[in-house]
Amino acid sequence: MEKYIKKFLEFIKVDKKLSKNTLESYQRDIYQYKEYVDENNIEYLQVKNEDVCKYLEYLKDINKKSSTISRHLASLRLFYQYLLKNKLVNEDPTSGIQSPKIEKKAPSILSSEEVSLLLEQPNGEDLKSIRDKAMLEIAYATGMRVTEIISLNVEDIDLKNSLVTCKSENKQRIIPLGKMSLQALKEYIEHARDNLIRYENEKALFVNINGKRLTRQGFWKIIKFYKEQAHINKDITPHVLRHSFATHLLQNGADLKSIQTMLGHSDISSTQVYMQFQDDTIKNVYQKAHPRA
Repeated sequence: MEKYIKKFLEFIKVDKKLSKNTLESYQRDIYQYKEYVDENNIEYLQVKNEDVCKYLEYLKDINKKSSTISRHLASLRLFYQYLLKNKLVNEDPTSGIQSPKIEKKAPSILSSEEVSLLLEQPNGEDLKSIRDKAMLEIAYATGMRVTEIISLNVEDIDLKNSLVTCKSENKQRIIPLGKMSLQALKEYIEHARDNLIRYENEKALFVNINGKRLTRQGFWKIIKFYKEQAHINKDITPHVLRHSFATHLLQNGADLKSIQTMLGHSDISSTQVYMQFQDDTIKNVYQKAHPRA
């Protein structure tokens, strides 16, 4: 099984052109499945529909979330479709199995006041404070994912036209920058970044104290530090800033289609989750303006 797992992972890496994080998820899922198969003396090339169902039940029994179980099923489905295509199995044992229903939880968001309080924390004139201010401002100003932010290169920032080019997997989108984020980025690029980078040919926009591209973990630690500095009791992650960006845009009159484009959602249903956070402004406008309200 080990041999075919490696071939499968190499295949999806080349053929599907998946991101590093997605590939790692497939790898974890398949190897966890291999462990289950080995422990239960199941011949993986002869797995039946009921064997897969039992595996999903096992995942449920060890308290895996519905979203995690659904992802495991998707990984197995792709794996067995690969084996079927290469005539190593006669049928796909995942065929007909439905993914568990996933409850869409309301995303956690910050109020405008909480965002302002958080973004005001890095206010020093040292290199780290200047960098952190720019990172937090761009996170809230653009709604970009943490991976997208740390993947930015200097060339992706257009200070003249107040734009940032966000490259995600094989797609890219252009997002406008507001005055505050533009000002913070200018300050960082012109007065801090050159002193932080170790090599002149470094492309990364945001670098750590060693002069290398900042990591996801590094970004998370920075947000956690300033959250504590601001004495905000909510759990704040880079994704909370993304949710807050979208919600505040919607509350201030932006249309869903524009928000979808800026967030990089392929399906507008992913964007519609923010509708539940609309305040009473639109309702008040309706009550005052509609002749039959």
